[in-house]
Amino acid sequence: MEKEIRKYALQNALKFNGKANPGAVIGQLFSKDPELKKKAGELTKKVQEIVNQVNKISVDEQKKELMKIAPELLEEKKEKKKKELLELKNVKGKVITRIPPEPSKYIHLGHAVSFMINYLYAKKYNGKAVLRFDDTNPEKAKKEYYDATEEDLKWLGINYDSKIIASEHMEEFYKIAEGLIKKNEAYVCFCEQETMRNFREKSKICEHRENTEKKNLELWTEMLKGKFKEGEATLRLRGDMSNANAVMRDPVLFRIVDKAHTLTRKKYKVWPMYDFETVVGEEIAGITHIFRSNEFGAMRIELQDYIKDLLKFRKQEVLQYGRVSVKGYEMQGRVIREKIEKGEVKGWDDPRLMTIMALRRRGIVPETFHELALEAGLSPTETNLDWSVVASINRKIIDPTTKRFFFVKGNHKIKIENSIKEVTIPLHPENKDLGIKKIKVGKEFYVQDEIKFNETYRFMHILNFKNEKFISEPYEQNLKAKIIHAVPAEDAVDVQILMDNGEIIKGKGEGALKSLKEGEIVQFERMFFARLDDKKKMLFVYTHD
Repeated sequence: MEKEIRKYALQNALKFNGKANPGAVIGQLFSKDPELKKKAGELTKKVQEIVNQVNKISVDEQKKELMKIAPELLEEKKEKKKKELLELKNVKGKVITRIPPEPSKYIHLGHAVSFMINYLYAKKYNGKAVLRFDDTNPEKAKKEYYDATEEDLKWLGINYDSKIIASEHMEEFYKIAEGLIKKNEAYVCFCEQETMRNFREKSKICEHRENTEKKNLELWTEMLKGKFKEGEATLRLRGDMSNANAVMRDPVLFRIVDKAHTLTRKKYKVWPMYDFETVVGEEIAGITHIFRSNEFGAMRIELQDYIKDLLKFRKQEVLQYGRVSVKGYEMQGRVIREKIEKGEVKGWDDPRLMTIMALRRRGIVPETFHELALEAGLSPTETNLDWSVVASINRKIIDPTTKRFFFVKGNHKIKIENSIKEVTIPLHPENKDLGIKKIKVGKEFYVQDEIKFNETYRFMHILNFKNEKFISEPYEQNLKAKIIHAVPAEDAVDVQILMDNGEIIKGKGEGALKSLKEGEIVQFERMFFARLDDKKKMLFVYTHD
């Protein structure tokens, strides 16, 4: 097993300038043998140990060793066939999909993948994607969430074709509800919530179900005029109280909420429940295809289809896929909100979260979500991603265009007498279009590696030394120097990095970092990728290894 780990570590290191990523190596091992997941803890420890060994040797040594133990991994692989969305069956006319956020929280990675799938299918068939805000819960809807969602969608590259806000269609909801009452398909109920729940569990009909159409219309009018208090009256669908699907047992269509809505304020007190609101919203928008997570459940589909039949609305093609999540990360808005209130995280953009705000702040780029959507596709199996998969996709996208710099943790300095005044270094080892940087060199250097007596070292791009004595400037293979990095003290700036565990590490970075723009992603060589969050403070946010 150690040989397998080492060959994949060497292969990964050669892809990324001599620095292998443990997560990527583990991912390769799991893909070859899924049974290894049962030994994940033990395997992770061994992988980390071998990756550390591999990362200490030079790129030339890595290549030489890989040639010896697994030369096939050095061969150029044929470009993998680009992943595409599955073809849809029976497409007639335009495909119109919907992106349905509830403005009660900031959207997270799972939302983004789902929204991206809907958007990409609309574009695949030259159709339209409609943004529909499901905001008929006045207690949860907040203006900041509408704005943040639109900002996130724009950043993701989801350019929807039109927008619908459910709360702007309240009169239409009321009119359609009145039509159901007139057909004797809905009635006003005064049962308390506990009574209603018990009756539904026992398939027992309540007395209010027997009211006449005329009586129900009168009570409905009184509901709309505000005669009843919150929790006192509801409008229920006349479903099937004996149905094995409990959702079909006279579900509530409208309830009274005596709270100000962030957009409509106190104009409305009677609000539609989700199933009714979404059925009507999809009809208004002309939706033809619904792509959603299968956690929604078949029971709700039965109810929504029943309402569509009653209203003679079109039925959309519904395609479901497994829920997308990331192992070890909380996705539920309620739980995240509690964490913020308790001070466990510092806000919705805290790098310990999987919100789009947090991921964007870390340096995860929009193209990564596109790839994740293709990865998830329409698979019915839950996609419980390891963070290393997200990092691997993002790394592959950003690596070719990301500038390289040095950062040293702490403030430990050593002195090496030399006559070098300045070095010129490419900002990327392969992408010459990114230009160069010039570093002023003096006699003092910030380092974080342990410098051992009688061992030869090379400061990358600068000089070779032994026992803190200068040897030479250019790279010399025969010296067999251990390559480490340093920041010349004369060129150093204070840098701090917010890590993915909430910790802030401080140290020194090279002066060329001052030329960056806020939001720019860099690679701190031999360490990790990071995004410049605050140029004034020189605060970076850790992206991934």
